[in-house]
Amino acid sequence: MAIVFYIPGPLREFTSGQNRVEIASSHATVAEALSALWAVYPGVRDRIANEQGQIREHINIFVGNEHIRYTGGLATPIAPDAEISIVPAVSGG
Repeated sequence: MAIVFYIPGPLREFTSGQNRVEIASSHATVAEALSALWAVYPGVRDRIANEQGQIREHINIFVGNEHIRYTGGLATPIAPDAEISIVPAVSGG
């Protein structure tokens, strides 16, 4: 099994143009899965996390259909076949 990350358009330049990235699934939390993603694609890290390792406020992360803000943040547990979506916030007037 693998964890699947869905990568938004603005971050695809850091994943060799891929919109879907699979990472081997030995990770128990969102933080561990993101660390594995960053090990393969280090350019993504600074666009998702701040200097303290917290998710930037304009980035939303979903495990399945659940926003991690409401499920434990980076400590959110994930299944071995989880789908994680990285979604930049959209605003405007």
